[in-house]
Amino acid sequence: MRFSHHPAIWTAYPELVAGVLSARGIRADAAAEAAVARYEDIARQRLQAAGSESDLPQVQAWRRVFSRMGLKPTQYRCASESLLRRLRKEGAMSRIHPLIDLCNALSMAFATPVAAFDTAQVHESLQVRLADGTERYLPFGGEIEHPEPGEVVFVDAQGNAHARRWTNRQSGLSAVREGTREVLIVAEAVHAGAAQDMPRLAGAIAGAVHEVWGTTPTTKILSAGDPVFDL
Repeated sequence: MRFSHHPAIWTAYPELVAGVLSARGIRADAAAEAAVARYEDIARQRLQAAGSESDLPQVQAWRRVFSRMGLKPTQYRCASESLLRRLRKEGAMSRIHPLIDLCNALSMAFATPVAAFDTAQVHESLQVRLADGTERYLPFGGEIEHPEPGEVVFVDAQGNAHARRWTNRQSGLSAVREGTREVLIVAEAVHAGAAQDMPRLAGAIAGAVHEVWGTTPTTKILSAGDPVFDL
């Protein structure tokens, strides 16, 4: 399996820095609460210092990208902003699956979108590119959707869209579930300083996965000059 961003994405968004990890041996019965709570506490401290998630430079940078994509940033938010907003309003996050909970906590702690995909549900390759409108997107509990032409999506070799509006919404097709054993984790940042922050985030994800599941993920930082991750 191969993960990449289309060259057009790197051309349009040269500020992009991506961290990609592959991990096996994931189990739904793992004890992740200590690691999750640790990073959620960091996220709370970040929110307290900033006052609001919208004041964080990482979130502001994604809002600018969403505006450039023709989306209203307060209608369509990047995943990390949505999570931080929920944490600020509700004070606590619900638990879904140890890996999802961990990725959400890390996403909030670094104010950066982190997505986890069940690789068993991704066919051959996964690329971030502009949609042509024929892709199939399966929402959670809904009917198949077709992304708008020109929308940034995560697409596999069979035309399944595994995320819409780039970092806004993942698909139910490759969502991590109880039976998930192997995952692809993708973190993407577009803020100033992302080149320094992304290796720290990728290292934190790898360290937390090793702490909880005892497995060492394969990790790579992608750039326009080295844009491909082969599992």
